[in-house]
Amino acid sequence: MDAALHARPDVFDPVEETARQAPAIIRYLGEGDFVTRRYVSQGAEINTGTYTDHAVVVRDGMPLRDHFALDTHGFMLGQHRSALNDFHDAAMVDALYLAEVEALVARLCGASRVAAQGWMIRASADLSARAREKVANYQHNGGIQPPAGEAHVDYNRPTARRAARRMHDQRFADQGGYSRAICFSLWRTFSPGPQDWPLAVCDGRSVGEAETASNTLFVVDEFPQGDALTAPVAGEEDMIAATIFRYSPAHRWWYFANMAADDVLLFKFNDSDESVTWRCPHTAFHDTSLPDTRVRSSIEVRCIAYFD
Repeated sequence: MDAALHARPDVFDPVEETARQAPAIIRYLGEGDFVTRRYVSQGAEINTGTYTDHAVVVRDGMPLRDHFALDTHGFMLGQHRSALNDFHDAAMVDALYLAEVEALVARLCGASRVAAQGWMIRASADLSARAREKVANYQHNGGIQPPAGEAHVDYNRPTARRAARRMHDQRFADQGGYSRAICFSLWRTFSPGPQDWPLAVCDGRSVGEAETASNTLFVVDEFPQGDALTAPVAGEEDMIAATIFRYSPAHRWWYFANMAADDVLLFKFNDSDESVTWRCPHTAFHDTSLPDTRVRSSIEVRCIAYFD
């Protein structure tokens, strides 16, 4: 990999300095050596390792919404009116919304074809009762989870490469190969704005490789206790893993204040073409800069876009 391709730019577009800034607290992985894992169950998530909160500014990109580009920033804001009027109707999300997302993402990024992988609703409402429910064979898809709690990207490089190959074999095996694959999230809020815990996205150009670590995903019915959280697990290096980040003052965070249901935020988990901005760290934050914020409900769809 050519490190020069990923050098942080000395100067960003001056128009970005005109953006309103909101104060935020963002959680990062702390300094030190940790067994880093993310355990998820119904309505709850926990991470191992030590995390530290950092005060940052998050720029409001809404007045500049057409400025952002996938291959420059790692994210973009688009518009799309869904035919679905109830995102809590899981059957209709599966039957209707996933196909909408595939067509929309292909249009936004110019891909030859797109495969949706799964979806999740996230809500800033109190999910503690839901988290206490006993579940058997919990699946981390099509449910309700709290907003993301730390700076992360859902895939690390090996996970993204495996996911791209697997989904293409499942969906497009008769269409030959592909020259490029981008793992995306397509995110929208469907609750009235402004949202109390909006999603923040980080300009991928401002992130350095030295700040990263992998975070293995464990989907469980019940959370392990004590030392079992970090006990060795055979084959962990081949499991699904995210990328998490340590703090750097160079990180440039953005959000789109008061998103409406027709606004869609598309951002990269991983792009096989690393000559452009190829990933986008993201997390939720508590927005105290706007009055009368409301509980956030959002839906995200993971998908992979393929280019011939």
